[in-house]
Amino acid sequence: MNRLKDKVAIVTGSTSGIGKGIAKMFAAEGARVVVCGRREERGAAIVDEIKAAGGEAMYHFLDVTKPETVDALLADTEAAWGKVDVMVNNAAGMALKDGRVDEISLEDWDAVFASDIRSTFYCTKIALPYLKRNDKASIINIGSMAACSGDLGSTAYACAKAGVDMLTKYTALQYGKDGIRCNCVRPGLIITEENADKVPDMLKDIFLDNIEVTRYGSPDDIAAMCVYLASDESEY
Repeated sequence: MNRLKDKVAIVTGSTSGIGKGIAKMFAAEGARVVVCGRREERGAAIVDEIKAAGGEAMYHFLDVTKPETVDALLADTEAAWGKVDVMVNNAAGMALKDGRVDEISLEDWDAVFASDIRSTFYCTKIALPYLKRNDKASIINIGSMAACSGDLGSTAYACAKAGVDMLTKYTALQYGKDGIRCNCVRPGLIITEENADKVPDMLKDIFLDNIEVTRYGSPDDIAAMCVYLASDESEY
């Protein structure tokens, strides 16, 4: 416990799913957490859960496709808590009609890139000056195994997440000397409260056949890895 004591962490897209799990575990480990996303009611409920468990959190509206909300998020976090130590770029989206290259509309392609790689770039860009004010800071990007495994049905999403991989590498190379670490976590199929009844059984079986520990991942599995990357334990 308290591996993140005195750290201030922003987790984008944390009103549900993996982001929610990260926010709650960060708070349990002593961080002050900014829960952010577009759904204020959900965000407020998560903040209440965190506070009820003895943690510290606040909600901030964020639409990662709108740069002005990113600017406000960073400025308001520093104004409230004096600093930003950890930036988790979790918010992402998938095309309504992803598929083969000749099946994807330009609009869907642009929408996925806006919510996945463009947003990760901009959140990182705006967070950097705040993170540089600390001796140690961490950026954690949530990527996807789709970026390296490939399949027949998620071309736009996989390409965008491959961009997140490369952005992570360049950020780590360029800002390590400033005490800023940057890492990417690439989940496979993660079963959440929101998708448990929506993922087809056939798809679940395909994934399970390729998982050596013979169970699906959960938000807590990803959150535990992020706790390590956000903590001083991962400073080298």
